[in-house]
Amino acid sequence: MNRDYSDVLIDGPWKHEFVSANGARFHVVTAGPEDRSAPLIVLLHGFPLFWWQWRHQIPALAEAGYRVAAMDMRGAGASDKPPTGYDIATRTRDVAGVIRSLGASNAIVIGHGLGGTTAWAMPALQPSVTRAVAVLSAPHPAHLHTSLRSTTTRSAFAQLQFMKVGPLAEKAILKPGALAKVFSQWAAQPADPEALSVYTNALGIPFAAHNSFEALKSYTSLRPSPLARRFTVAVRTPISVPALQLQGAQDGCLRKESVSIDSSAFCMNLRYETIADAGYFLTEEAPTQVNDILLDWLKDSVDAN
Repeated sequence: MNRDYSDVLIDGPWKHEFVSANGARFHVVTAGPEDRSAPLIVLLHGFPLFWWQWRHQIPALAEAGYRVAAMDMRGAGASDKPPTGYDIATRTRDVAGVIRSLGASNAIVIGHGLGGTTAWAMPALQPSVTRAVAVLSAPHPAHLHTSLRSTTTRSAFAQLQFMKVGPLAEKAILKPGALAKVFSQWAAQPADPEALSVYTNALGIPFAAHNSFEALKSYTSLRPSPLARRFTVAVRTPISVPALQLQGAQDGCLRKESVSIDSSAFCMNLRYETIADAGYFLTEEAPTQVNDILLDWLKDSVDAN
């Protein structure tokens, strides 16, 4: 079956737009007020997902009066898939460029997984456009290249090491049942088979699986390059904007005893929340609870400032 980017232009209470930023074209799903003075929220998906991960949050945030833009990150979904640029620093420039292309001076950046790591980096690397950050299922990246084993469970660490094995991992993730296995090991709630089918189809778009793994390999590198070392130094800048960290209490990927250590150290205004019956894929497992926590945090910590 041949797939192309049009497969992820899924209908709903939103609009599909394409904007230019940082030398590439990005697909963004927008909703909410037309008034550009309304606060902008940018949603960043995690691995191995795409913008559709936020389908439950987009209408809820829009109904609350926010402009919402869920991005397909570089290499995923309907966004451009260039051969390079999958390091987190470049991804922050992508996000900053999208914010400006949408006519906003700043945004609240919310991310999950690898998208959450990008969100954590925004206040340090793109401070002029970052109003606040909320991060789901992602430790702060202060020790990104030295503590992966200490922040992930033993089984997840083994999986992540396999996922770095180039074409072999890319072919494996597209096999029937492969994504279901990842969900079953990292999540606490059963995955919706129809949702898994949508995610697998999106990974089947030419170069999408390959580039998703490129982003993952950049994150999991155990031999930091000079670029990686500069990134690690940069993100140790204290975060002064409001921050939310949201974790699943039954996360099968991240170790709960270490996931908040760096965020507690570097965030001056941090709210930390856990969802008792959820694992790693919070937007799939507990969408209503995620919405409630996000809206409460936005009201108390962001809108009040």
